[in-house]
Amino acid sequence: MKNLFRKYYTDLFLSKRLFIALGVCVTLFLFSFFIPFLGDLPYILFGVLMILVVLDIFLLFRNERGVFLRRDVPERLSNGDDNELKIYLENFYPFQISVGIIDEIPFQFQKRDLWFTANLSSREQKIITYTLRPTKRGEYHFGLTRLYVQSPLALISRRFNIGADKIVPVYPSFLKLRQYELMAVSNRLTDIGIKKMRRIGHSMEFDQVKSYVAGDDYRTVNWKATARKGDLMVNSFTDEKAQHIYCVIDKSRAMKMPFEGLSLLDYAINASLILSSVALVKQDKAGLITIAEKTGSLVPADRRPTQLNKIMEVLYKEKTRYLETDMEALYISVRAVLKQRSLVVFFTNFESMSALERQLPFLKRIAKFHLLLVVFFENTTLKSLSEEPAQDIEGIYIKTIAEKFAFEKKLMVKELAKHGILSLLTPPQKLTVNVVNRYLAIKAKQQI
Repeated sequence: MKNLFRKYYTDLFLSKRLFIALGVCVTLFLFSFFIPFLGDLPYILFGVLMILVVLDIFLLFRNERGVFLRRDVPERLSNGDDNELKIYLENFYPFQISVGIIDEIPFQFQKRDLWFTANLSSREQKIITYTLRPTKRGEYHFGLTRLYVQSPLALISRRFNIGADKIVPVYPSFLKLRQYELMAVSNRLTDIGIKKMRRIGHSMEFDQVKSYVAGDDYRTVNWKATARKGDLMVNSFTDEKAQHIYCVIDKSRAMKMPFEGLSLLDYAINASLILSSVALVKQDKAGLITIAEKTGSLVPADRRPTQLNKIMEVLYKEKTRYLETDMEALYISVRAVLKQRSLVVFFTNFESMSALERQLPFLKRIAKFHLLLVVFFENTTLKSLSEEPAQDIEGIYIKTIAEKFAFEKKLMVKELAKHGILSLLTPPQKLTVNVVNRYLAIKAKQQI
């Protein structure tokens, strides 16, 4: 009996309506000392209120399982994307109830106002949907779901603690990866900025001789086959396949800079995953290298169906380091692992010309053996400052400094081009689209 009382007591909460009613009773009781005709009215009202409270407790606690609740959380969350979560509710009480829900989401989201309300008739079902946007990879701990139920009297709330602690991993942006794949199947990649690159010439990989159709290049007409068939025939060529595409990700402190909740490292990781997926669709071999003060993870280039999962599992664990990048270690790893000419996409960041000059000797040595594309980031804050009109002397000073840094970024692009190194200067939010477009342009120009 004692344990039963303790159970009900810990799960029972007084409502705001009950406090108001008690306040009215106390006020009438005080006024009865000065207004005699009130008589026993305060006592009668208080007695009725207590009867209603007991009745409310009976209604709420008569069913051991009055409400069913289930929280549906994906097996993994996508970093930097809006992930959909659902709470399924069903009312088993024989009367209408109003519910309030507190979902104990991971502390990384820093949300203290996640409160949902709903009204359910008897046997009614409802689904509450909400989204969470993680900005860091790793393990996220979900706690209990706390459900507060009120009857139509709304004097008492009964609490249900439902579910158990659950750990959900946050992976690189696989939702965008799925979006790109679906758009590729439906030929709608242009909707997200992926351009169709005009082919320059033909690759050396012959496919077949086929009948001419409107739009075929007349320069590919096969006159011998035309004479034999008596119909206009053309040669068909395909993209060169099985080329090696390596994403090299810098994990040093230069990639720790935040932008819209994500670090530059997270943007590079998301872009690398999608670029690897596009390369595999193009039947190229995708690989991965991470680097900081020493060589980190290494995934040799391959195009097996499991390759993308391997890359995702490696990227899931990567974290920013706080030391300078050891470019010599990167050069040694590239020479040891990359046995044939490959496209090396190096995701890094330079904030000054001196930072580029420290790495340039090793970049030149890598570019001797491979096609090197250096991807680094615009400082969007400085760019916006340089475009704003100055209002005072301090504004002129800030604008001048911002323009100096923005101009220095453009000088870096020219400096890399001078040494035969491809470069891509991009804002973080456009990184994925710009990198995929550059890869398609390189394929179209047959630069690999």
